[in-house]
Amino acid sequence: ASAVASSNSGEPMEGTSGSLNPTTDTSGIMPEFDPKTMRSSKPGLKRLFITTSVLFSFLLGVPFLWKSVEIYRSPLPFHDIDSLSDQIESTPLRFPCNFHAVFVGFRSTDADNLRSQIQDGINQLTHLSPQCGSCSFSLSVTIQNPAEQCSETLGHNPSSCSYRCGMIKSNDFGVGLDDTVDESLNDVFSGCSANSRKMYSVVVVNKENANGEDEVKAVVGKRRHAWIVGSGLEERNDDMVSRVSEIFVKMFMNGGRDEDSIHGEFMPVGSDGRIVLSFSLLNSNPRDWVYDWDFQRIDDALLAPVTKALAPIANISVESQVLYHTPKSSFSSWDEQLQSYIFRTSDLPFFVNSNEWHLDTSAGASGRSKILQFVVYIPSGSECPLLLQLPNGEISKTNGFISPMWGGVIVWNPGNCDKDSESPIRNTISPQDIEQIVEIFLGQFRQLFGFKSEAIYTSVLGTYKILPSERGFTEWELDVLSRKHTCFNLHSCSTTLSSLSKLVRSLPRMIIKDEIGEQVKYSLKAAKLAQSNASLGGYSSSASSSREARSLAENAFFHPSIMSVSYFSYEHCFAVYSPFFLPVVAHVVLAALREWKRYRQEKAKYLTWLTRKKTA
Repeated sequence: ASAVASSNSGEPMEGTSGSLNPTTDTSGIMPEFDPKTMRSSKPGLKRLFITTSVLFSFLLGVPFLWKSVEIYRSPLPFHDIDSLSDQIESTPLRFPCNFHAVFVGFRSTDADNLRSQIQDGINQLTHLSPQCGSCSFSLSVTIQNPAEQCSETLGHNPSSCSYRCGMIKSNDFGVGLDDTVDESLNDVFSGCSANSRKMYSVVVVNKENANGEDEVKAVVGKRRHAWIVGSGLEERNDDMVSRVSEIFVKMFMNGGRDEDSIHGEFMPVGSDGRIVLSFSLLNSNPRDWVYDWDFQRIDDALLAPVTKALAPIANISVESQVLYHTPKSSFSSWDEQLQSYIFRTSDLPFFVNSNEWHLDTSAGASGRSKILQFVVYIPSGSECPLLLQLPNGEISKTNGFISPMWGGVIVWNPGNCDKDSESPIRNTISPQDIEQIVEIFLGQFRQLFGFKSEAIYTSVLGTYKILPSERGFTEWELDVLSRKHTCFNLHSCSTTLSSLSKLVRSLPRMIIKDEIGEQVKYSLKAAKLAQSNASLGGYSSSASSSREARSLAENAFFHPSIMSVSYFSYEHCFAVYSPFFLPVVAHVVLAALREWKRYRQEKAKYLTWLTRKKTA
């Protein structure tokens, strides 16, 4: 105590700077106290507690902050998506087709031999390479001799149907009776198309009394039947076998196309399964004449059967409009010999005037629907009549042309090219002209789907007459469309879902809503249903299911939530929130570290004092 008192008295001794003289007697005196290295009281925890409490409050808020910025991801069935993709790639989808060949008026009884020859011919034409949308066929052959006795061999398919001997008479195949023969054959084989399995038949009729004519007539009906009629056909057995095989493959399997398949990417169907048929009547110069049409009658009487027939493949809507002051972009030249204005095929790319023809007026079509434009162009009086000249110099019979994936154009010339008076009256296109125009449009529509517009199919073996259907497409053509379109839809669905799966896996911060997950699940369900219906031979149901599967997959991939926030990385999250929290958190952490360091220093001083006091 005396040492502390002398130090604080303000009278330090020489050379000691206020410290005790080492020669002084320190017995019974307290040890020297250095305020820089010692303290006599225990350091308090109040400041440390406050700073650590603030720090822990921030740490406790981290889970809530992490939860608030958490990205919700609906679970997607990645395994099912990969399984569907592998199945479509490894196993091409094939449809069951039942083929039945009936030979009437043949004396041969070796049906097994004929069946083997026809099957070999089919295999040669299909190259034994199964393609998606092709037929897994079962072949049956029946030989009916002139006495109406039959020998028959059925296919291995349990659904193969036996032909009732004597139902087909050679006298039924007369001249001008094609429609009647088609309906009668449909009645004969009507019981063979049960359980949604399609029966395709080819009847070869050997007529003895053909008046010595060697002509062979081959007709493909609008149902699922074809027939070949002629004399001496049994002597030309190999030729008949080749023609029967050709009808089965070229017509019933491929739809009369030279290619093996209809490429789905060129089908005029939107990804949502919709088609909008937009019909436009263009009056090039209304000062010369003005024409209108009764489109409601056209839609009800002529277009409704077509849209109904294609309902399993696409949801088709129809609209119409009449436009005025719509000149074409190309030029025409006068031909003295034809006494008309001529435009050539080289002018077709410049015919459509996109600046003046305001055709895209559909408000009901969404961005993924397919709009097909069908235009009736009425030329002005200064270039009437206007005819299309083909490359071979002939004049086009239809006076129209198509643009793939866009639509078609018909140039319609009024009956009298004399201009009307100063105030032209409104004329209406006659019903006869309307029927001709719609017939041309249906031919163009068929071409857009990959079929031929004419009712004749010519091959190396001969010519086949095709009976036209009032619905625009025959039943066997609709079957081809259903098979090919189902195949393309499933492939597109698989590709879209696989792309979505890869995108979601590569971006862990992508938002996946429940709606997207449900669309993916329903798309997979519809795809499996389409495959199941296809294996059972349900062409229409498989086409409808596959269309739904593709539409749902597209909806999931182009969902607005994915398109708006497709990527939200951790770096982006840090960059957004660090300006708000990093300055405050940094100060709190530094304050806590500083207070902890101060507390340790003060506690060390106190321990030093206790040690010095104990030794003293």
